[in-house]
Amino acid sequence: MGLKIKIKDLLLVVLIYFGFCQMGFAQNIGKNCFKTGADRPELYLPLLQNKTVAVVTNQTGLLSDKSFLVDFLVKKNIKIKTIFAPEHGFRGDADAGEHVKNGVDRKTGIPVISLYGDNKKPRPEQLKGIDIVVFDIQDVGVRFYTYISTLTYVMEAGAENNVEIMVLDRPNPHDGYIDGPVLKDQWKSFIGMHSVPVVYGLTIGEYGKMVNGEQWLKKGIQAKYTLIPMQNYHKKQRYGVSDKPSPNLPNDVAINLYPSLCFFEGTQVSVGRGTGLPFQIYGSPWTKNLPYEFTPKPSAGAKDPFLNGKLCFGENLSNKNLDLRELDIDWLLKAYKNYKNPSQDFFLKNLFFDKLAGTDEFRKQIVAGKSADEIKSSWKKGLQDFQKIRAKYVVYPD
Repeated sequence: MGLKIKIKDLLLVVLIYFGFCQMGFAQNIGKNCFKTGADRPELYLPLLQNKTVAVVTNQTGLLSDKSFLVDFLVKKNIKIKTIFAPEHGFRGDADAGEHVKNGVDRKTGIPVISLYGDNKKPRPEQLKGIDIVVFDIQDVGVRFYTYISTLTYVMEAGAENNVEIMVLDRPNPHDGYIDGPVLKDQWKSFIGMHSVPVVYGLTIGEYGKMVNGEQWLKKGIQAKYTLIPMQNYHKKQRYGVSDKPSPNLPNDVAINLYPSLCFFEGTQVSVGRGTGLPFQIYGSPWTKNLPYEFTPKPSAGAKDPFLNGKLCFGENLSNKNLDLRELDIDWLLKAYKNYKNPSQDFFLKNLFFDKLAGTDEFRKQIVAGKSADEIKSSWKKGLQDFQKIRAKYVVYPD
């Protein structure tokens, strides 16, 4: 009996220890704890001493104690000249695609320059006098999520202006697998700059290494690139994110569903913007055979949501306890088959769906009535070719 109690007590201690490691409370216990790049200041603070710094970050640039990276650097007497803000702004409250203005951070008085306003790439005058740009943003590991495009432009500007780029790495919620069509050159845009699949299985720090190594910057130039890696990170383990990466990805469920449901953004079907379940439901007024009902209304992060005020019929995926490790396109095919609106095509006329997919072939396959298996089978060759590129830049074990 006494032995059993000791074993139970030991298991409890182990569980508590690893739980604390995941939450960042055991940083001084040993080297077995998981840490983000931001939580390894012993690696990056010496490289920032006596340098003039710019920081690319947003509301996700947090340390394990929930303090902001910018505040931490100021406290450590690092000279920050500029904060660059990506899509959704420095505080992360702007709508998707909304023009973000320049400003000043109220707490620190540091100028904030938007990289989702008048320019998406830092201008030479905006980098004047800066020695190094520190990039710390929680990405979601999906090609059409624009933070990797922002990183690309920052690296390109750094290479052109002799400014070093340092990335503080963070987990990829979709790590450990790759899936989806590989983007074709004619469909390149800010929501897809490189020939990678929808889910590419790299952290943002690894992605930057790939952009540099494959010479994907303009004219093949390369940035001086420093990666501050995470500690004890494994690609197939799922880690909670520091804060919601954008207004309409409020939780792990939405993030998990995002790469599968975002294709609806190129159709007449809502993904729940303007509801309490963005990227956890889908539906439209013209899919009345589907069981779930909702009505989009203006809300924080969705000031004028698609299908505003219209009763939609679809599905609620928020309570299905899903843990997707591949794209699920069955919902898209189901909505297409149930769509009944003779006056409007299922796909938006601006072909935004093709930009998201990175090809027009996916849309044509849906129209032709191809099955999910047939469609996904057509992606295999592109995924195999990309895997050979990806393998060169993997830093963390599976």
